[in-house]
Amino acid sequence: MGTATSNSSKNTFRKWIYSDAVVGHVFAAPFIFGFVVFSLVPILMSFYYSFTDFSLGNKQVIFIGLENFKSLFGDEVLSKSLLKTLQYVLLSVPLKLAFALLVAFILVKPSKMVSIYRSLYYLPSLIGGSVAVALVWKQLFARKGLFNSIAKEIGLSAINWFGDEKLAIYPLILMSAWQFGSSMIIFAAGLKEIPVSYYEAAEVDGAKGWQKFFRITLPCLSPIVLYNLVMQTISAFMTFTQAFIITGGGPNNATMLYALNVYNQAFKYNKMGYACAMSWFMLVVMSIITFLIFKTSKFWVFSEADQS
Repeated sequence: MGTATSNSSKNTFRKWIYSDAVVGHVFAAPFIFGFVVFSLVPILMSFYYSFTDFSLGNKQVIFIGLENFKSLFGDEVLSKSLLKTLQYVLLSVPLKLAFALLVAFILVKPSKMVSIYRSLYYLPSLIGGSVAVALVWKQLFARKGLFNSIAKEIGLSAINWFGDEKLAIYPLILMSAWQFGSSMIIFAAGLKEIPVSYYEAAEVDGAKGWQKFFRITLPCLSPIVLYNLVMQTISAFMTFTQAFIITGGGPNNATMLYALNVYNQAFKYNKMGYACAMSWFMLVVMSIITFLIFKTSKFWVFSEADQS
């Protein structure tokens, strides 16, 4: 009797161990652990520290309520960094998506070398955020860099890119636009999914190239445009390496992007609590902009389900 009960318990345990739910949780455990330890816990700690006067190396944490958030609205550097970040986002994201779509059009055409071309165009997105590339980009736009050398050869005067407050942001924008590889791959996949019959019917009706683009290609790609727009907007708001390595936020905070400002407050001025408050404020700003993008998408995103 005891042996039968023991065998029954073992069988039940084996069924439980090998059930789909348990196997799924086992495979998901590394991600869940990493998310909780390296994402969820830091997020909760950041939210708590945003209400405190906390600095690194100081074990004493003083709760000050909303004082950090009140200080945000009187911070001139923060206001300028927010405006510069918005300028960076508004210029770099459309430029990057336009380049991505243009290159995607070229790469969807049949070619034996298309895989190599895609890899080459995607490569800047993999290494674009690295320190080495930022240093190379800095040299390209330096006073004696490549672009000024070319300008002198054709009779133009050299431009002090990083010494002019009005121009310093544009090399960073161009560097961002150069990293269009990830969006390009997604656009290329979307272009392949558009039925050829749409274009054939349009040609029968006498549609020209631009008419086919605006009446067929762009509406069919609009859900992918929405996805890329949201992802690249969020990514642009978090840009840090370029500003930190190339300009350091200068001249006169002309390239002080928001992420760099948060870094300076946390690690340069040792105001960790204030930096946490800045991060949560940016989260609110990004959430509002993302909400507006989704809210307005119903006017320009085409869906076949809406037509049925």
